[in-house]
This record gives sequence, C-alpha cells and structure tokens, in this order.
Amino acid sequence: MFFVVGGSVRVMIQSAGREVLLRQINAGEFFGELAAIDGQPRSSGIVATTDVTIARMPASVFRGAVHAHPDVCDRLLGVLASQIRSLANRVNEFSTLDTRYRIYAELLRLSRPEPGGEGGAIISPPPVHTEIAARVSTRRETVSRELKALERSGLIERRRGAIALSDTNRLRRLIEEAMDDG
Repeated sequence: MFFVVGGSVRVMIQSAGREVLLRQINAGEFFGELAAIDGQPRSSGIVATTDVTIARMPASVFRGAVHAHPDVCDRLLGVLASQIRSLANRVNEFSTLDTRYRIYAELLRLSRPEPGGEGGAIISPPPVHTEIAARVSTRRETVSRELKALERSGLIERRRGAIALSDTNRLRRLIEEAMDDG
C-alpha cells in the first residue's frame, strides 16, 4: 500500500500498444489498495508526473488498520465504490461513444465550475493533448482536431493557463444524444 505524501502520480495501463491513463493520484491519496487486499500482482503501472514523495505501508498493517478502525474501512469502501463507478462510466463511454464525445466527457470531468460563470467551467492547468488522448484512448492528433472544432463552435476558449468551457450543459446534451443514438 502506498500513500502519496507530496506530488502526483498517474495510474497507467498498456492497451493495444498505447498507454491509457486511468486516473491521477495527488498528495493525500493512495494506491495499491487492491493488491494489499487480495495479494494479487498490480494490474497497472504508476508513473510520477512531478517530484513525488511516497510512503509505504505493508499489506498486513493496512489490512489490520481496515479491520480495527471502522472509519478507515468506511473511507476505503467509499474510495473503492467511487473508482468502480468511474470505471463503469468509462467502460460505458468506450462502448457507446465515438472518440469526439469521449473527449467532451473527459473535458467535463477535468473541469471545475467557473466562479461567477453561468454554465461555464474551467480546466486549469490545461492538460496537454497527449494526456487527453491517453485518458480517452485515442491519438493526440484526434484530440487536437476536436479541440479546434470545439473552439470554432464557441464551446471552448483557450486562455493563458486554462481552457474555458462556455456551455457545459450543451456538452452534456451532445454526449447524451450520442449515447441515445448509440
């Protein structure tokens, strides 16, 4: 079991010769809980994205803490449930949505409501195109093309240090319509 004390890491898997980004883990979060629980080998790789400080806890100590402290158990169950829901949602997107709409969904996931912005959101710092591509299992060129199209349609605006989403509701409707058609 590992705890990210400082910095951040990414959970990556190799699929069809390309890296797929499953999630980002920041300071205060942890990874390795599945292997600590079931004793099986890790199913993904961890890549540091910044200078990182990691704390390690033996699996037996982790399992002991889970069994001895109901609040730790509840927190772990909440984290695992959230990860399962997130992965189930992504599997659904991969099986029902074209790449364009998976990019839209990922932009929405990465964004936070813009203060004072009615229906707008912000992604800061903006991810590089290869990162978005790794998140939705496509190529960087496809992401570049789709972001340009979104910019031309007025749905996104590139700002210094950010990408602004002007109408998150419209992006959600486009995704819902694509799912209904799929």
